[in-house]
Amino acid sequence: MGLWLGLILGGLLLAAFVVAVVWTSRMRTLSGRVGSFECGSRMNKDLPAGWKAGIGQYGAERLYWWRSWSLALRPSQCWSRTALVIVSREPMDEPGRVLVTCQAGDESFELTMSREAYAGLTSWIEAAPAAVGRVI
Repeated sequence: MGLWLGLILGGLLLAAFVVAVVWTSRMRTLSGRVGSFECGSRMNKDLPAGWKAGIGQYGAERLYWWRSWSLALRPSQCWSRTALVIVSREPMDEPGRVLVTCQAGDESFELTMSREAYAGLTSWIEAAPAAVGRVI
């Protein structure tokens, strides 16, 4: 009985170690990418506890967002650059952080980020290339 218990506990410890290594590697990879920044997300403004910590990254055509506490290889959320509109920005109680209300099509959501990341977000949105075929 003692041998089986030791093997089970050893297997559980090994599994926990592997998950910790994979999670750490994932977070280092995501945060080390060009255009990545710490960013909290809340999809439903009516839920005060709906905030999720994550990492945002500017892509060529999309803003990607990965949850921090996940092992997923794909982003949890993805918003098109051309559809993304900043509705409002408010300073938060935490110094240097802002609350940004955004809309992408019919979807409304909130993001929290540093002021520097907000400046990068607005620059990224404004620097989008003009759509081909649009007549002004």
